Amino acid sequence: MTTQVAARPAVNLKGLSQYGVYLAILLLVLYNIFFTPYFLTWSNLRIQLIQVAPIVIVALGMALVIGTEGIDLSVGSVMALAAALIPLYLGYGVVAAIIASVLAGVAVGFINGVLVARVGLQPIVATLALFVGGRGLAVVITHGQLKDVRNPDLIYLGSGDLLGIPVLVWVAAALVLVVAFLVRRTVFGRRLLAIGGNRPATELAGLPVKRVLITVYIVCAVLASIAGLLSVARIQSSDASAVGLLIELSAITAVVVGGTPLTGGRVRVLGTVAGALLMQLVIATMIKHNLQPSTTEMVQAVIILIAVYVARERKTR
Repeated sequence: MTTQVAARPAVNLKGLSQYGVYLAILLLVLYNIFFTPYFLTWSNLRIQLIQVAPIVIVALGMALVIGTEGIDLSVGSVMALAAALIPLYLGYGVVAAIIASVLAGVAVGFINGVLVARVGLQPIVATLALFVGGRGLAVVITHGQLKDVRNPDLIYLGSGDLLGIPVLVWVAAALVLVVAFLVRRTVFGRRLLAIGGNRPATELAGLPVKRVLITVYIVCAVLASIAGLLSVARIQSSDASAVGLLIELSAITAVVVGGTPLTGGRVRVLGTVAGALLMQLVIATMIKHNLQPSTTEMVQAVIILIAVYVARERKTR
């Protein structure tokens, strides 16, 4: 006598991992259309896009680092450091201030990359040092004071419009295209994914693993510095103690929810953008419906756990 065991209905985890974030956005948008007043007004959509743009920019760099099976906790401090340097160099012109901010990102990214690739520290340890020290340096530069920014050219980057769309959004969209091109169409992108997929094998194959890792951390920090200067341009002030505070958590969340595995080997650029949009919609929806911030944080935590669980189950199958 043979016994038959009823098979459990299979869940398409691959499809859920790839397209679940888009389905969640669709459902949340539909909910807001019917239950949130003025959701579809351009003023509301404009606010949401402006608020999510810096997170998208930082998350792009974070996705590259996570693609190598790393992590970068220093991105918020890089934003603060970039913000601190803007008023310091703005007297030499807006171009000089932007260059100084970007060079600060290059310096921090280089340090992170060397600590990870050459010294051999774990990414979370290496970047934790600058997570603390970078913001401390930014506060020292500004003497702990709020610095007003009144340069019209810089303010235009954060508050101006181009063809009716905020310049901040145009910059974020352009950077999305650049990062997508790097990942999908360049040797650098293929090497990045190879390192995340199997670093020992790439080293045995003779690929420049250390150089690629250092470059990845530099790109991540430069993107964070761009987000920092754009944030200063938007709020028209530099506050080293507040700019970029805890944005590393938002960036990691966007990357994970967007389908990029923490185990590396894959980078989903469009998914990262969608993950940032989803979390922004969740926060905006709860604010519109007068829910407590603690409730928003718990919902975000549940979304992260679901995303990590789906990615883990998909890998084990």
